[in-house]
Amino acid sequence: MSNLVLRIEDITMQFGGVIAVDNLSLEINKNEIVSLIGPNGAGKTTAFNVVTGVYAPTNGAVYFKDKVITSNFPKGQMKKLYAGANKDKYTSTVKNTPDMITKLGMARTFQNIRLFKELTAFENVLIAKHMRAKANFLSASLRINHKEEKAMHEDTLKLLDILGLTDVKDEVAHSLPYGQQRHLEIARALATSPELLLLDEPAAGMNPQETDELAAFIYDLRKKFDLTIFVIEHHMDLVMDISDRIYVLDFGKLIATGTPQEIQNNQRVIDAYLGVPEDGE
Repeated sequence: MSNLVLRIEDITMQFGGVIAVDNLSLEINKNEIVSLIGPNGAGKTTAFNVVTGVYAPTNGAVYFKDKVITSNFPKGQMKKLYAGANKDKYTSTVKNTPDMITKLGMARTFQNIRLFKELTAFENVLIAKHMRAKANFLSASLRINHKEEKAMHEDTLKLLDILGLTDVKDEVAHSLPYGQQRHLEIARALATSPELLLLDEPAAGMNPQETDELAAFIYDLRKKFDLTIFVIEHHMDLVMDISDRIYVLDFGKLIATGTPQEIQNNQRVIDAYLGVPEDGE
C-alpha cells in the first residue's frame, strides 16, 4: 500500500483569463508536516480550496490515499479560454463537496477563524463530532441514539482537555482570547477524526512567543493524533521549524521544493520571497 496521503497532479485553477494556480503538482506522505509558502496572491489558499472541494479545478486531479477525489478538464467556454498546461490530458470529472471530503478523512482550518461565535467551545466541537454520527433523524427523535450521544459528549470533553480548553468549555467562542480561538478551531477540525489536517496560516496574528508555542503544539498534534499535516504559512520561523518538506509558489507556479535547509539556500526562492537580509542584520 502506498505511503502517499495526498497527491495533487497538474492542478490549474483559472478564473476567466487569470490563472491563480498554474499546473501545480505535489505529494505528501503519511505523518509528514509539509508547508506551502509564497508571497501574497501566489495561489496558496486557492490550492487549499481545490483540495478541500471548495473549488473544482479547471484542470488536473487530486488524489487522497490513492483515490481520485477531484478531477476536471476545460470545457464549455473555458475550453476556448484555457491558457494552462495539459489541456488534453484529463477527460473525466470527479466532484466531491467539502462535507464529503471531510468524511473521507480531511479537515481544515482557515486564515480568518471561522467558529460558531455565539456557541460555547464545547458546542463548537460537539457539532463537528456529529459529522461522524450514525444516528438518523428517526433514531435521534426517539432518543434511541443516547449511547452514541453520550460517547460524543465524552469524546468532546477529552478533546478539549488535550488542547487545553477545558477551563473555557462553557465560554462562548467570540469571548475567548485569539490564541484560544485558534486552538478551538483546530479542536473542531480534529473532532471529525481526520487523517490529513490542513492549517491555513495558523500563526496569523500571533506574537513570537505564541508562534514558538504553536510549533511545539503542531508537533504534539502529529504525534498524539497520528496526523499528516499540510500548512500554509507566512511566518518563516514557524515553517522552518516544523516542516519536513516545503513547496514554494510564486504567481501560481511551483518554483521550488525541498527540505527547510534547501529552501533557505535556494536563490530563486530568496529572490522571489525570502529576500536578502540588509547589511548588519
